[in-house]
Amino acid sequence: MMIALVAVGLLAAAILTRIPLGFILMAAGIVGIAMIHPRGFDAGLLIAEQQLLEVVTDFQLSVLPLFILMGVFVARAGLADDLFDACYKWLGHLRGGVAIGAVAACAGFAAMSGSTAASAATMSKVAMPALRRFKYDMGFAAGTIAAGGTLGILIPPSGALIVYGLLTETSIADLFMAGLIPGILSALAYIAVAFVVATLRPDWGPRGERFSMQEKLVSLSKVWAVGALFLFIIGGIFIGLFTTTEAAGIGAFCAFLIALLRRRMTTRIFFDALVEAAKLSAMIFIMIAGALTLNQFVNFSGLPRMAVEFVTSLNLSPVEALLCILAIYVVLGMFIDGFAMIFLTVPVFTPVIVALGFDPIWWGILLVMVVEFSLITPPVGLNLYIMKSMNPDIPITRIFIGVAPYYVADIARIVLMILVPGLALYLPGVLN
Repeated sequence: MMIALVAVGLLAAAILTRIPLGFILMAAGIVGIAMIHPRGFDAGLLIAEQQLLEVVTDFQLSVLPLFILMGVFVARAGLADDLFDACYKWLGHLRGGVAIGAVAACAGFAAMSGSTAASAATMSKVAMPALRRFKYDMGFAAGTIAAGGTLGILIPPSGALIVYGLLTETSIADLFMAGLIPGILSALAYIAVAFVVATLRPDWGPRGERFSMQEKLVSLSKVWAVGALFLFIIGGIFIGLFTTTEAAGIGAFCAFLIALLRRRMTTRIFFDALVEAAKLSAMIFIMIAGALTLNQFVNFSGLPRMAVEFVTSLNLSPVEALLCILAIYVVLGMFIDGFAMIFLTVPVFTPVIVALGFDPIWWGILLVMVVEFSLITPPVGLNLYIMKSMNPDIPITRIFIGVAPYYVADIARIVLMILVPGLALYLPGVLN
């Protein structure tokens, strides 16, 4: 027990040093196994080698680079600009309409990219010029896009849900279906926050322009193909037309085809997209291999069993125990990156959650929602610093203030998910 706790503590400390996460996880797993296995470092290195080999040869994992490639094609071909333009023309005339359009565009782009960092960075390039033009409060504008960007890890196809499914051997198709309704509700909650803030503080979120119905319909004509692609992918998975891996391959090819037919795919863009997708995939594969190596150590040490026994000994109700675990996540989220939290905590807390009688699919969605919250929580919120790097003229403290209203939406939807688990479990139930 002591060895496991010391190893986890050292791992958390190493993560704060900003050493690449995959190498930290793998090193922690190797050292931990060496400390408790009779064969020492030979066993640790052998297990790390096996996990790395399994990751790069596992057909299931091909879903990840294919969905990444689909998102990169959409971003590189400039389809995000069309998406924001359509959302702005339909919603811009409302109070806080440009911010509302930015959130809606973030949700749409999230459905293609599955990445929070890509969503925040891309939408910053696309939407911030319009927010500046209408003299929005810059802290609120940056906070809106930072919050909207978090939708990238909840709305399918979500990279975080894929990683959770692989770590816990949970159906990725079920997780995608489970994330759909909460993802839509999250987008609507953020839109409601933007509207309320703009109503209470009109100087923070002025109205945008009004457009004719013809202009609105023309804007839709530029994005209908992307919307149809999302519906085809998710609908195909839902009715069993194809697996998630096949859906990822079809999605990547169709995204390439859409960009090609619109004459936005050049040889340079194509190869740049392949290189970017390869780099992102390699980074995530290293993290997964490291996490699986660490999982072996955690299992050898008996930490999940001891965690279950400890929680049981407290005589807490399942909901009380769940709230304690969520409180730990909130604290961790202030100091540790969201993906690091997933890799570090899933092997320990998921067995506890299952032992308490909660559904692992529901827990996966709730976990990702808590990680979303951590992405906009100071002092380490990833999306906040992405917005700062993209907009160096905006003080980070103003971004902290501007994103604060969205905490209300985050807390409300986490509470709603606990009270109404059917929001996540209804569609997987229909699917099965």
